[in-house]
Amino acid sequence: MEPRPDHRPEPRLDALQQRLGHRFADVSLLQRALTHRSFGADHNERLEFLGDAVLAMAVSALLYERFSASDEGDLTRVRAHLVREDSLHRAALVLGLPEALRLSEGEARGGGAQRPSILADAVEALLGALYLDGGLPAATRLVRALFGELISSTEADSWSKDAKTELQEWLQARKLAVPSYRILATRGQAHAQTFEVECAVPTLGLAEQGEGRSRRSAEQEAARRMLGRLKASDKPGSPLRN
Repeated sequence: MEPRPDHRPEPRLDALQQRLGHRFADVSLLQRALTHRSFGADHNERLEFLGDAVLAMAVSALLYERFSASDEGDLTRVRAHLVREDSLHRAALVLGLPEALRLSEGEARGGGAQRPSILADAVEALLGALYLDGGLPAATRLVRALFGELISSTEADSWSKDAKTELQEWLQARKLAVPSYRILATRGQAHAQTFEVECAVPTLGLAEQGEGRSRRSAEQEAARRMLGRLKASDKPGSPLRN
C-alpha cells in the first residue's frame, strides 16, 4: 500500500498540530481547514459550518459545568460573548493561524491573513476538522484550552448584555420598532479598515453614529450611544416614556 501523500506534513502544519494538541490522522482535513475560498475549490467553508455547531456544543457543555446555578438566558448570553468574531479572532492569534492560512496571492497582499473575519472562520473550520478526525473529545479539548481559563475565572453576571441586544429590548419593552443599522463609510485598507455605522430609530426620529474596526463593533458603539441617549431622556414628562 502506498503511503499517504500527506504522511509527513510541512513544518508549519507540524508546528500547528503541536499547538492544537492533536496529531491529525488525515492531514488533508487540517489543510482544508486552513484554506480560504480565494485559494481554491477545496476550501474551508463546509468545515466552518460544521465547526460552528461543534463550538456551540463544546462551549455549552463547559458553561453547563461552570455555572450550575445560572438559567438558560444567562448561559445563552455568556455563550454569545464567547463564540463571537472578536473572541475567535483572538483565539486564532493564540494558535498562530495568520502564518498557516492558505490564501490567494491577491488576498494575501490585501492583508487577508490578519482579517478578523477570515481568522474567526478558520478557527471554526479547525474545530470541524478536529471533530471529523478525532471526534468531539478532540474538539472539546481545544475549546477548553482556548476558553476554559476565561470561563472558570469569571461570573455569569459579569457578562452584561451587548448594547445592540439591550437597545432592542429597551425599545420592545416600550412597544417601539427595533433599530436599523447602515454603513455610512469605510476607511483604510482592507486589513485595517474603520467602519462608520448609523443606528436609527425611525419611530422616534433619532440617529446615532459609531466607529469600529469591524462592522459589528461599529454597530455596537452606535447602539451604545443611542441607548445612552434614550435612557437620559426616559424620565417623567419625556415623550419617550410611556
